[in-house]
Amino acid sequence: MSQMTKNALADSLKALLELRPVDKITISDITDDCGVNRMTFYYHFQDIYDLLEWSWIREANKVLNGKKTYDTWQQGFLQIFNAVSENKQIVMNIYHSVNREQIEIYLYKLTYDLLFGVIEENAAGMDVRDDDKKFIADFYKYAFVGLILDWIKNGMKADPWQIIEHLDVLIHGDIKKALNKFRTDKINQTAADD
Repeated sequence: MSQMTKNALADSLKALLELRPVDKITISDITDDCGVNRMTFYYHFQDIYDLLEWSWIREANKVLNGKKTYDTWQQGFLQIFNAVSENKQIVMNIYHSVNREQIEIYLYKLTYDLLFGVIEENAAGMDVRDDDKKFIADFYKYAFVGLILDWIKNGMKADPWQIIEHLDVLIHGDIKKALNKFRTDKINQTAADD
């Protein structure tokens, strides 16, 4: 029952985001749309942004659906673009609100999860510290999210597949090179790579 209530609250927020920016939506708007009282809302979530984050994590699991490998990262990234595009009005209402950073947080989470899966796969057989893997994932996360935010800012007009193809050309083999530079099990591999 609890999961059904959370899903209903998330669906109400999504419906309201089709109509107006997040900073123009109140908890009363959500609970009225959902047909529950405010205490029910507060039983599950601290505030609207907590609900928004929970909703995004739920959507992220559907969007990526296992596309976290070196062979599938392009499909995973394309699915992120598609999810943003399919929810264009919602994304624009969040993007143009006072708390635009919420969309950045969501995109950072999505892309980090995607990239860390790719990094873990590429690090197989290497001894690379977790902090270094996280650093590499963060580096690429900021680049990927920057591309998506620029695409959103420009009205989502560019073909996402072209962006992904350019990105693939740019970074092909670079994750493996970065991991080799951070290896602790062998002498730095960059001398052999250069």
